[in-house]
Amino acid sequence: MNTYSRIAGTGSYLPERVITNADLEEMVDTSDEWIRSRSGIRERRIAAEDEFTCDLAERAALSAIESAGTTPGDIDLIIVATTTPDLVFPSTACLLQERLGVAGAPAFDVQAVCAGFLFAIDVADKFIRTGSATRALVIGAETFSRIVDWTDRRVCVLFGDGAGAVVLEADERPGILSTHLHSDGRYNDLLCVPVGVSRNFDKIKVGEAFATMDGGEVFRWAVTAMSDIIDETLVANSMDRTQIDWLVPHQANIRIINAVGKRARIPGEKVIVTVDRHGNTSAASVPLALDEGVRDGRIRQGDHVLIEGFGGGFTWGSALIRM
Repeated sequence: MNTYSRIAGTGSYLPERVITNADLEEMVDTSDEWIRSRSGIRERRIAAEDEFTCDLAERAALSAIESAGTTPGDIDLIIVATTTPDLVFPSTACLLQERLGVAGAPAFDVQAVCAGFLFAIDVADKFIRTGSATRALVIGAETFSRIVDWTDRRVCVLFGDGAGAVVLEADERPGILSTHLHSDGRYNDLLCVPVGVSRNFDKIKVGEAFATMDGGEVFRWAVTAMSDIIDETLVANSMDRTQIDWLVPHQANIRIINAVGKRARIPGEKVIVTVDRHGNTSAASVPLALDEGVRDGRIRQGDHVLIEGFGGGFTWGSALIRM
């Protein structure tokens, strides 16, 4: 008998602090109309000064565990997708593991920026399919506001903080039908933080460890890659687009989301959109949107849901899920 992985529960968490476009008008040379027309964003959540990625991940994780009707002690794999870990090491997943009291289970981080949750889902699915795990906690969590230059109006208007999570369980019924991952490091400088531990470390001291982006090129690449991977996913599953009940794309920019939906010929009423209220939460954006769709009743058991993301690297990926 084949073993598959299915989503047993979803969860999410958003910090309490809200920064609206009106607030940003007081901080940089911008306007609500300028931000909305270019991104569709009207507000974003920002972590408190004493609130860190692991804190957000923990809240989302506990929500997903409760939704799955299980307990932390039943978790035997923890994967956290994040670009903004609490520490260089240990991993945010290990910090979370200590809080959950799940000693001994493998716990590690995945870094693929905004596509990180897709990469983490792929890894967890393979752990379960091979019998290496039976119940996995997969989280996308970011405090992206910590790597944003709040004087750069091109970037600061786009990002926010948050966390989303799912619990995957082994099952004889297929849930994760397929996953598809890609990367292309030739374009690493188009969307990056050009500072690290072993490279340009001195810039951290003078406050230059910020995200940089070539918006036009990133837009073009994101639309092409996210449209193409929908086709790739459908072909791999011998399905047509009419069989997709919901598209849950990375919530980067409403223009990207709309362009992808148009190219893929998926009607807007089948697309989950949260970018207007959350901004771009990087690895957290897909699980945040997925959880919202589940909890408000749009996404139902048996639905076919296609999730996808695109991030710096470049990295991009998708997963087709039967809920």
